[in-house]
Amino acid sequence: MTWKEYINAVSIEQILSILAKYGAQARIIAGGTDLVLEIHQGIHPEITTLVDISRVEALSKIELDDQDRIHIGAGVSHNQCLGSDLIREHALPLALACWEIGAPQIRNTGTVVGNLVTASPANDTIVPLFALEAELVIQSKDVLRTVKLKDFYTGVRKNILKPDELVKEVIIPKLKNNQVGTYLKLGLRKAQAISLVSVAAVLDFEGEIISQARISLGAVAPTIVFADEAEKYLIGKALVPDIISRAAELARNTAQPINDIRSSAAYRKQTTGVLVERALLQIYNQELRERLPVDPIRLDNYSKRIPLDLGEDPLVQGIAPIICKINGKEYSFLSGHQNSLLHLIREKAGLTGSKVGCEEGECGACTVFLDGQAVMSCLIPAPRAHRAEIITIEGLGGADDLHPVQESFIEEGAVQCGYCTPGFIMSAAKLLEEVPRPTGEQIKTAISGNLCRCTGYYKIVKAIEEAST
Repeated sequence: MTWKEYINAVSIEQILSILAKYGAQARIIAGGTDLVLEIHQGIHPEITTLVDISRVEALSKIELDDQDRIHIGAGVSHNQCLGSDLIREHALPLALACWEIGAPQIRNTGTVVGNLVTASPANDTIVPLFALEAELVIQSKDVLRTVKLKDFYTGVRKNILKPDELVKEVIIPKLKNNQVGTYLKLGLRKAQAISLVSVAAVLDFEGEIISQARISLGAVAPTIVFADEAEKYLIGKALVPDIISRAAELARNTAQPINDIRSSAAYRKQTTGVLVERALLQIYNQELRERLPVDPIRLDNYSKRIPLDLGEDPLVQGIAPIICKINGKEYSFLSGHQNSLLHLIREKAGLTGSKVGCEEGECGACTVFLDGQAVMSCLIPAPRAHRAEIITIEGLGGADDLHPVQESFIEEGAVQCGYCTPGFIMSAAKLLEEVPRPTGEQIKTAISGNLCRCTGYYKIVKAIEEAST
């Protein structure tokens, strides 16, 4: 990794001052699920300073103003959106998109605004926010401006954000009583999948007649695009199957996808029409909430979070230590600042239970609890641990006092080679804190970010079921 100093920001004013001082050499980090991978790959050699905004309270709120607009701060995670009644009730397409992102560990750290700033046309939340007519509030030390989300992008992973600017929040109008919306995506698997194609649709009705239509398409062009011809065609018509089929055909013609490793252009184009048809049929059949659980599994225990004095000094290797608690023991690390939390735990604390797997947030073998949340420690910069509390597999239970999940893994023969087992156990233990008697579907959701390459998951699921009884 390339950064030299890491600042755990405590206020918006501090963030803007740092950006003004360092310009392109500084970069905002919230969840880091995209940025950390890019830094690993050497994409940002110019970065010397990372500014962590994840614990700035003013940026971690979801609020409704007196104009019926929903404000989502730059630090709001996907799981916070899933847990927000305001988002679920009045911005359903966004909630559906958040539910489709990664796995619980990724949703705990990844943020909506971070997803927008990354500017990939395959990112999930951009698509519904286009259809919801979102705006971005962008702030520098001297200027505050508001930009329509559709005007924010200039190309693949390109936007108009200046080096000294922070996307402070995203604002969306609350859906009115006569507006209905949904979101769909197609990936190569049920979880941890980048969109091959994604679609959001928001329709305004006057009685049975469509008065306005917005259909946004993701991963089929360099930026998110609207299916203009389909939108125009729907206006003034009732939403019935024949009309839906024709609108889907028009939307398919809008798509201008590419061939890549995940899909051919022809398949993406055909799928665009299929997904638009399914989205409109969901609205027609009033089947909008079936895919969104009433209480989504988040692997997050909010009750354990307490305010901390982070200080304002940058964490620099050899100068300012990372001070944290791991499994109840306080540590002070003067090195390891430029690596991930996973390597800090393994190499500096000597706790090797958390495994090095993909180091891309895909396999879940490195799952730990960070301030009560299950996270992929390979994607967390080590200095984020400053003044935080971390629990690893070693802190879950010992030889003489095994956690119920550990006991059931042994009894049910759920351990194969054992490499993935610590991550599974951590996810399962957090699940049982959240839902002591989970359903089979909830168990599958909880372990959707954990991969086992030895065999099937039947014994693992059975072990978690037995631990909950």
